[in-house]
Amino acid sequence: MEFLPENIALYSAEHTSPESDLLKQINRDTHARVMMPRMLSGHVQGRFLSMVSKFLQPKTILEIGTYTGYSAICLAEGLAPEGHLITIDMNEELETRVRSYFSKAGLTSKIDYRIGDAAKIIPTLNQNFDLVFIDADKENYALYYDLVFEKVNPGGAILADNVLWSGKVTQSKTDKDTRALIEFNKKIQADDRVENLLLPLRDGIMMIRKK
Repeated sequence: MEFLPENIALYSAEHTSPESDLLKQINRDTHARVMMPRMLSGHVQGRFLSMVSKFLQPKTILEIGTYTGYSAICLAEGLAPEGHLITIDMNEELETRVRSYFSKAGLTSKIDYRIGDAAKIIPTLNQNFDLVFIDADKENYALYYDLVFEKVNPGGAILADNVLWSGKVTQSKTDKDTRALIEFNKKIQADDRVENLLLPLRDGIMMIRKK
């Protein structure tokens, strides 16, 4: 997942706006108490998500894959005053922890946190979105993209995380998650309804703008 030399990554972090105290706490807690902490967006990627959201000032955000809530809080920093964010995750074991973080962030009224299968929940959402962040099971990235596309406003953005998959997308021997991400990246590259940029930030973020 880490492509930059350690000294360059450290320098980048040192010259990036710091996390809030709460985000630092979530970062520490996740690494100390939750399985697979590498799933956390972390400092630099979190500031990137916050910056994109602040540029767009979205009224509506959809996040697919909540984990411990770090990225949702970052994305919510750019919400328009009347805006809200829906975040979906399958892991009900983290629900109490995540809701406590949203409460500490003062975002309980802004974030609609739903536990369940995103593939079933997304079709029930009767609204459009200015910003979508996909960071869930890799096999279903293409499905999530298809499900949300018509719900994204023109000029809106879709961000998909982990699209470099620790560099495995460039290797000849691949597993099912890698193959799914390769096909997803090809799908986006061939979609003339969008503009896209694969940004080699952390584990790769596909930035997609709907025309």
